[in-house]
Amino acid sequence: MGEAIVSDLLTELLIPVAAVIGIAFALIQWVLVSKVKLTPGAVPLSNKNGYEELLEEEGVSEDDVVFKCAEIQSAISEGATSFLFTEYQYVGIFMVAFAILIFLFLGSVEGFSTKEQTCTYSKDTCKPALFNAIFSTVAFLLGAVTSLVSGFLGMKIATFANARTTLEARKGVGKAFITAFRSGAVMGFLLAANGLLVLYIAINLFKLYYGQDWEGLFESITGYGLGGSSMALFGRVGGGIYTKAADVGADLVGKVERNIPEDDPRNPAVIADNVGDNVGDIAGMGSDLFGSYAESSCAALVVASISSFGVNHNFTGMCYPLLISSIGIIVCLLTTLFATDFFEIKAVKEIEPALKRQLIISTVLMTIGIALVSWLALPPSFTIFSFGEQKEVKNWELFFCVAIGLWAGLVIGFVTEYFTSNAYSPVQDVADSCRTGAATNVIFWACFGL
Repeated sequence: MGEAIVSDLLTELLIPVAAVIGIAFALIQWVLVSKVKLTPGAVPLSNKNGYEELLEEEGVSEDDVVFKCAEIQSAISEGATSFLFTEYQYVGIFMVAFAILIFLFLGSVEGFSTKEQTCTYSKDTCKPALFNAIFSTVAFLLGAVTSLVSGFLGMKIATFANARTTLEARKGVGKAFITAFRSGAVMGFLLAANGLLVLYIAINLFKLYYGQDWEGLFESITGYGLGGSSMALFGRVGGGIYTKAADVGADLVGKVERNIPEDDPRNPAVIADNVGDNVGDIAGMGSDLFGSYAESSCAALVVASISSFGVNHNFTGMCYPLLISSIGIIVCLLTTLFATDFFEIKAVKEIEPALKRQLIISTVLMTIGIALVSWLALPPSFTIFSFGEQKEVKNWELFFCVAIGLWAGLVIGFVTEYFTSNAYSPVQDVADSCRTGAATNVIFWACFGL
């Protein structure tokens, strides 16, 4: 069936190097964002646009604005941190309890046997059920902790960058966009790189015990994805309930009872609302994204372990999913530079096209990267276990499977944008239906939703 061009040794170097590059790039973006200081006079205005005159009319100085931004950031960061620490205490109890259940259920399959057993998909000998339960439990805890860390780091960079983005907006839309984009890149790169690095380290540590038992190794490593998705459930649901309760409370008390505009700092509930946005939409989403990434990677590794790669002990072929993630980090690094360094945003109307351009560039570059990985890391033909038998597959067939999924995601993104963006007719038509009252709006929206 042939051999892959990339050696196992090179694979063992490429994956951790890509992860470290991703972490380093995230830290660089963090440093760039931190250059925007929350101190009076630290950010001189290069484009006034009537800003100073407006402040003078309202009796507010520029230093007052900076102080207020710093004060709001401190309040939101303190509130979000306090909420997450409280949430993580309860999540920790669930984590330990569920880990015990995983150990008991998996270990009891063979009566906590310490004897080696015949593998399910090959004629080799696999490790005892007791140790599979132990390593699956350890993998679950690793995934859970990594998921919590991903969410917490996302929340910290968000609260760190919000006020700085506001201050950069005094210089223009372009500066604010760059600050916001870089802060988002910090979370994205830390999430992907940390997840990849921890997963790769766990595989190599587990390999010290499992040796060439790839089926047992990757079966136990699936606990990593389960841990990530379990913590994501708490992050999204817990944070979502909090943010909705705070949002509704702020709207009822502020807008309805006191006629205060939405998100007005004079309404104390606004701080709670913003805290909820950070813990639900950012920390929860960070854990959710990590869970999806870990689950898909672990599932692909299990499929690889029972294919000809696992039978023939082809380490590079089995690490194909991790190599795809590694090349994705490099592609995203290059794509980020297009938004922050190669092109300049000068108006609000240029933001949406810039983000769409990012999606297109990253999809094209990623397609090329997938083609290279498929050609270099996979043999010309191999087998995949399918419905009780090994089915022969070509490397270009696997490339098309991954590439089609990639481009399908791009298409879904564009279709979703068309039906949800106010730049296109569907949303504009729904807005126009409001002119004649709530009844016509409800009818139009119901028909449009169908």
